[in-house]
Amino acid sequence: MLFAVATVFGLTWWLGCYVIARDPRERGPRRAGLGLLAYAVALAIAQVLTAVPDNAVKVLGAVETTLVCLPALLWTGAVLTLVPGGERLDRVWSRGLVPLTLVVFVWLLVAGLGEGVSLAARVVAGVLLLGPLAGVLVLLVRARPPRAGWLVVVATLFFWLGAVLLVFPLFGPPGLLSIVAIDVDMVLLGVAIAMSSAFQAGEALWRDMLRSLLGATAVAVASGGQVALAVALGESTPALSALLFGVIAVVVAAQTLAGPVHRALDRIAFPGDSGIRRERAELRETSEALPRREQGPPPPDETEFVRLTRRALANYGDLGKLASSPLANLPVIDARITGDIPLERAAELKHLLLESIQRLKPRDGEFGTSEEWRFYNVLYFPYVRGLRPYRRGADRGGLAAAERQAFDWFVREVPERTLYNWQNAAAKLVADDLRRENRQ
Repeated sequence: MLFAVATVFGLTWWLGCYVIARDPRERGPRRAGLGLLAYAVALAIAQVLTAVPDNAVKVLGAVETTLVCLPALLWTGAVLTLVPGGERLDRVWSRGLVPLTLVVFVWLLVAGLGEGVSLAARVVAGVLLLGPLAGVLVLLVRARPPRAGWLVVVATLFFWLGAVLLVFPLFGPPGLLSIVAIDVDMVLLGVAIAMSSAFQAGEALWRDMLRSLLGATAVAVASGGQVALAVALGESTPALSALLFGVIAVVVAAQTLAGPVHRALDRIAFPGDSGIRRERAELRETSEALPRREQGPPPPDETEFVRLTRRALANYGDLGKLASSPLANLPVIDARITGDIPLERAAELKHLLLESIQRLKPRDGEFGTSEEWRFYNVLYFPYVRGLRPYRRGADRGGLAAAERQAFDWFVREVPERTLYNWQNAAAKLVADDLRRENRQ
């Protein structure tokens, strides 16, 4: 049983790391990945509980109860990002529901360490966890989601039913098999979120996911297999069981999150050489982007082309993301380059985007605040020049004169939501310009 649970743990832990690493800046994949990681730890604790002394059962049991409930909260936030126009509800979730639910989790933890979780505590936890999850499920169904969205709907429905049995068990406390069964729904949700993220980015999924899974499996078998052999030849003690799960978690995370790990090591090894850190990061990101790259030109559908252009503009400074964009396969790029080097395609796509943005610029000066400057300003300064006026603690230090003027204009006269709307409109102009260049 230990080895079966360790296998399920490794799969869940890998998928959580993979979903986060695929697009760590997106809220949906980040929340979904954290939910998978929390549930994987709960699986490990549930298995270790079968072999620990009685004086540690209560402590680990309380922690397990909290970790089993946490994924429902995180998945509500992940599914909410798939609901069109759900920004206001997302703020309610992050600023209201999350703090309140965390307080209830502390209550459950303390109650588990004391006399046990009461019926009142279960009812409150059930209302806070299951109610919002059911609500976002209804919203997602009403929004008529695409194919990946329907997989989210089905997986969320089964996960909700399993969570009901966890919070309100009908036949005594939930056993390890029921917890593992619910893990299948978690894996389906993780795959669905990854599919949705890949669709939004116009990237391939299965080749990249298979490569990552094979790498994680190899290191898990090579490292965790040694601990498993020690368990098989001797007695399964709590220490060896915990060591098995710990080794699998460390090696799988190091393999799946290799990019962030290498970036952190580069900052330590080359603290004063930003050039070599940047070049190494570009090469790594381009290499990671190759399995995600769709072959052939981007889809001819105008709406889809605009969406991909908007995505490419948001990733203007990330050559790895541009290399995996379908826009890197535009025929106009084929005519400008001599080979099929992904980094060269990404650089040429970046140059094409800059040319289109520059064509939006009025001819009277370097900066203006009139309506004709609007679309140029909202693309050039945030994306090309890297201004982040809405970031907490942002200041004007080290900026050129035009950049200081733009910074002040954004802060004083352009609300963040207005900036987002203007960028969407400007992205359509850039997309039209790219299509015209491609036809020519």
